[in-house]
Amino acid sequence: MQSFEYFCPTEIIFGVGAENCVAEKIRKHGGSRVMILYGGGSAIKSGLLPRIERLLLTGGLAALKVVGGVKPNPRVNFARHAIREAIDAKIDFVLAVGGGSVIDTAKAVAFGAANPNVDIWDDFWSKNRPAGKSLPVGVVLTIAAAGSETSDSAVLTDEESGHKVGNTTPRPAFAIMNPAFAMTVPRYPLTCGIADIIMHTLERYFTHVDGNEFTDMVAEALIRNVMAQSKKILADPNDLHAMSEIMWCGSVSHTGFTGLGRERDFSAHKLGHELSGRYDVAHGASLTTVWAHWARTVCNANIARFANFAEKIFGITGGTVDETARAGIDAMENYFRSIGLPTNFTELGIGVQTEDELKFLADMVTSNGTKKVAVFVPMDRALVLEIYRKANV
Repeated sequence: MQSFEYFCPTEIIFGVGAENCVAEKIRKHGGSRVMILYGGGSAIKSGLLPRIERLLLTGGLAALKVVGGVKPNPRVNFARHAIREAIDAKIDFVLAVGGGSVIDTAKAVAFGAANPNVDIWDDFWSKNRPAGKSLPVGVVLTIAAAGSETSDSAVLTDEESGHKVGNTTPRPAFAIMNPAFAMTVPRYPLTCGIADIIMHTLERYFTHVDGNEFTDMVAEALIRNVMAQSKKILADPNDLHAMSEIMWCGSVSHTGFTGLGRERDFSAHKLGHELSGRYDVAHGASLTTVWAHWARTVCNANIARFANFAEKIFGITGGTVDETARAGIDAMENYFRSIGLPTNFTELGIGVQTEDELKFLADMVTSNGTKKVAVFVPMDRALVLEIYRKANV
């Protein structure tokens, strides 16, 4: 096992009825003046938001601000608005009721409210400067997907440029995870979330670092389990056990635990962020659009690693190392297709793009060709452009 440091302070409260302790947990982590952030009207129609507000009141707290309207690919201008609301109300705790976009927005709001003299985008996210001092954030999770409830990062999109950027943030203080809340998620957001869970593990799995056998086993088991449970939940949307497995895997996938002892690569995220930022497509779908094209382009950098993936995840054996590796890539791509997710630009819904548009995307990824991104195979502008061209069908 290679050397590593690991710290994941998020308190997890998992299971049906977990939300009943929300007021207790807010008080435990120092909160008294609470802002609730949520996304669309489903949180109100389902009765979840009113229930959380009642639980706060009966627990001796009040939501001084309830701010809704967080959108997928969360917008920085919305976060700025919520920050102003939080500062005016002297909020000392931010509670996210929703999925990854709501949680990422809550992290940004918590940072901005604790640092009223900075601009979250101009001074931090656009410059990739880690966000430090922050109000505590709590989470009531409603969709298994991004893993933001346990992660040390948040992604924001600048509407003016279409640029989507992730940045380092403090992890949430607690995450309440009732899998029953995710049972009403429509099929496409559900499958996009499943893809994001798998991708958070894949992007830590492909590495040149050897000797992390237990880390490999954890990552492989998580991927296999999510794939197996996804078939069950898609066949029976009322399968609470399958949803509970997927929800927990989603959180584990982004704690860092599946990548201990090695770097994290996040190539597909670098490529996919520009698609979701520019075209406002679902995050998980942007990842499945580019992953196989990235993998086929870079797999020769460590063909044995890809062959091992093929054997451990799909049971593929018998050919040459190269044949096994490429069959594994094909199998992963076919799995994404089997759950209704895109694997090229046309399937993503954006159509075949012009060469100038592909060059623009490549410039966005690499800061106009001035930097390389990712670790497994550092991608310069030419390599990014090559991968986008392969996906552009």
